[in-house]
Amino acid sequence: MIVRLRDEFKVEHVVYHWLSADGEQYGFGTYDPVWVQRYIEQDYIRIDPVVIGTFQRFHPVDWKQLDWSSRAAQTFRKEAITYGVGTQGFSFPIRGPNGQLALLTATHSTSDEEWERFTNENQRKWILIAHYLNRKAMELEGRRKPEPVRQLSPREIEALTYLGMGHARAQVAELLNISEHTLRAYIESARFKLGASNTTHAVARAVAEGLIVLGGAARAARGGWPGRESR
Repeated sequence: MIVRLRDEFKVEHVVYHWLSADGEQYGFGTYDPVWVQRYIEQDYIRIDPVVIGTFQRFHPVDWKQLDWSSRAAQTFRKEAITYGVGTQGFSFPIRGPNGQLALLTATHSTSDEEWERFTNENQRKWILIAHYLNRKAMELEGRRKPEPVRQLSPREIEALTYLGMGHARAQVAELLNISEHTLRAYIESARFKLGASNTTHAVARAVAEGLIVLGGAARAARGGWPGRESR
């Protein structure tokens, strides 16, 4: 079906990526298998702006809207392009029960104008397709429930909130007025409580479980509200 979607919509690649709340992940698509293997071996899920960005959003995301400013993200993007991933991308996040997250992504190498036309014309179709594929994946997954999530401490919540906003660890440590070593301890503790495979997964599960809310909670963590200063 993935190949048929790629050919019918005349894009370069279509990929479905599924991540459960207890750290398991799988996917299928038309990327070069060599790139897929390298992505896994290098644990690129930790720095992939597409994965990180969709954890913070609930609506379809054009890759141009994401933060590619870091050196790691720019290097990752250049390498992905050399493997034929494409220069344009559009990802559709789907939330599921128990912290599950899935992405359906279409990529291409074309102009911004052509890509905008494509996404405007096909966005609704792709949302339906994404939910259909996700429903099938949920059936295969068997609706297995993870262990109940333990409550996070206030410091753990603050740390994950700032990381979820895209701050580097050094910035988070400074905002919390703690050392990076202490911050690392909070993050590892939160990961253990959440049953997360890495920091990005911990943020995703904390959002899914309602333990942190990116945006409003981030302003609260700063002590500011509108009208006042915030693998």
